[in-house]
Amino acid sequence: MRLVLAHGFTQTARSWDVVTPALRSQLTPDSGEDLEIVAVDLPGHGTAGDVRRELWGCADHLIEVGGGDALYIGYSMGGRVALHAALAHPTAVRGLVLIGATPGIDDESARFQRRAADRELADRLERIGVSAFLDEWLALPLFAGLSTSAAMRSDRLRNRAADLASSLRLTGTGSQSPLWGRLADITAPTLVVVGAADEKFAAIGERMRAALPSGEMVSIPNAGHSTHLEQPDATATAIADWLAGAEFVSR
Repeated sequence: MRLVLAHGFTQTARSWDVVTPALRSQLTPDSGEDLEIVAVDLPGHGTAGDVRRELWGCADHLIEVGGGDALYIGYSMGGRVALHAALAHPTAVRGLVLIGATPGIDDESARFQRRAADRELADRLERIGVSAFLDEWLALPLFAGLSTSAAMRSDRLRNRAADLASSLRLTGTGSQSPLWGRLADITAPTLVVVGAADEKFAAIGERMRAALPSGEMVSIPNAGHSTHLEQPDATATAIADWLAGAEFVSR
């Protein structure tokens, strides 16, 4: 089994180092097959660097670097990229795990406002630099449950301001065409993971679960938006329990 992991905005593939030991512990015993984990640097981040792509292009990048046929696990921005990958490359995406992700903003006025806010944020990032931006970004209420060690700020500092700003302008939720109307086309088994304390994304997750043909949802106690980083063992257990009953395992 191959797992391909897609990180969130300002992170890199190394952010999954917090989670992979738990995934290996939960998924390797008695599985009867080798477990391969591939964490991908998305465009504008880490070693991918100055690769300027919108979400469909990011999806192609994820499939190419991830090696194709696999279970794709995406967090926040990475979850949105994984959704696009499932639509653009349905034969490669055997299953999906979406952590704190959204199919987009379906209200046109709200999407316009978010796009403007994303562009202003990108401009600010370029003005003040990555370090100062991360101070502000990680102080947002969305990340209140994230410990200093799990936030891996030093790893985020490897990113360049221009690359992150480009990523925000091209792949931010405001620039994303909403995928709500296309969720019914995703036939891959999908697990939606939310933190119990993340009320906004819990509501989005429930709506996604209902729209996906093979969708399930799990809420992780004592976790906010960064569920897998705040509660890696509980998140890994939830994924393992879901995999045990997922139809794609026997394909």
